[in-house]
Amino acid sequence: MTSELIVFIVLAIISVLAAVGLLSSRNAVYAALFLILNFATVAVLYLMLNAPFLAIIQISVYAGAIMVLFLFVIMLLGAERLNQAAPQPGLRWQRPLAIGLGALLLIQAAYVFITRFNSTTVAPNLIQAGPMEIGLKLFGPYLLPFEVTSILLLVAIIGAVVLTREK
Repeated sequence: MTSELIVFIVLAIISVLAAVGLLSSRNAVYAALFLILNFATVAVLYLMLNAPFLAIIQISVYAGAIMVLFLFVIMLLGAERLNQAAPQPGLRWQRPLAIGLGALLLIQAAYVFITRFNSTTVAPNLIQAGPMEIGLKLFGPYLLPFEVTSILLLVAIIGAVVLTREK
C-alpha cells in the first residue's frame, strides 16, 4: 500500500467516526465540535487532491465562520432544552426509516468499493480547483443548484428558529 492510501484510510476512518459522534451526541455543543473535526478531515482530503484553495475555504468558511454561527445559535436558542424533552409519539417511524436508509447506503458503498477496487482503469487527473475555475463553474452551468442550495439553507434556518421557539 502506498502512503497516500494509508493517509486516506486513516482520514476516512476519522471522518466517519466524527460523523457518528455528531449523530449520536446528546450535547449540541459536542455535536458541533464533532462537525468541526469532520470539516478538518475533509480539508486534508482536499489537500490530498491538490486543491489547496478548497482546503483553505473548508477551514476558514465552514470550520471557522459557519461553526461559530452554529455555536452562537445553539447557545442563543438553548438547543440543549430540546434533548431533555420526551420524544414525540408521532415521530417513531423515523428511526426505522433512518436505519433502513443507512443500511441501503452502506450496501451501495460496499458495492461500489468492491466493483471499483479490482478495476484496472487509470485514475483521472487531479482536479483544478482555483478561485477562477470554481467561480466559472459555480456561476455558469451550476447557477441553478447554487441558488436552490441557498434557498434550502434559508428554509433550514427558519425551521431551526421555529423548532426552538417557546410555545
